[in-house]
Amino acid sequence: MTMANDDIYTPPRPRSGSERPFRERASGRASGRGPVIDQEGREVNDAGPRAQSEGFRFDFGPGGANPFGDLTREQRLARLDAIAKLLDVAFVVPGTNFRYGIDGLIGLIPVVGDIITTAISLWLVREARALGAPWHITARMLGNVAVDGVVGLVPVAGDAFDVMFRANVRNMRMLKRWLDKQPR
Repeated sequence: MTMANDDIYTPPRPRSGSERPFRERASGRASGRGPVIDQEGREVNDAGPRAQSEGFRFDFGPGGANPFGDLTREQRLARLDAIAKLLDVAFVVPGTNFRYGIDGLIGLIPVVGDIITTAISLWLVREARALGAPWHITARMLGNVAVDGVVGLVPVAGDAFDVMFRANVRNMRMLKRWLDKQPR
């Protein structure tokens, strides 16, 4: 089946007087008009937002302020260890030797807190993999994170389990043991 040329829709053509480019029409500048003036009487730069932001860029080079770039293996390991301790054993209950971390505190927020702490724990596992940890170490680390995350979803008992299980410290201990066996 073929279509007749009369059935094909063609948009109407603009009149010859309104064939200015879109940018000229949107900015209000035509060939015979002067500069655009704002309400305070200042001339407005007509370059548009794209031209104004072309010189703006992030510098993640060696001299930049990138906290994740160009770290040595020891520095990355120290950062992971600090985060694991913050999550699991950062604080002490006064008058006791009982330690807990922000994992237990954030976990008190139902569901969302456990998702947040599990995501941070998964980031630690990802960083361990980036350090070269083999699949069997990362699989055990993922198992610890999964147990911590799933049991942590139980309202009160899960929060107590989070404080006692300390999955991140366990994972760092496994990673350090594996790294100590590796040649430098």
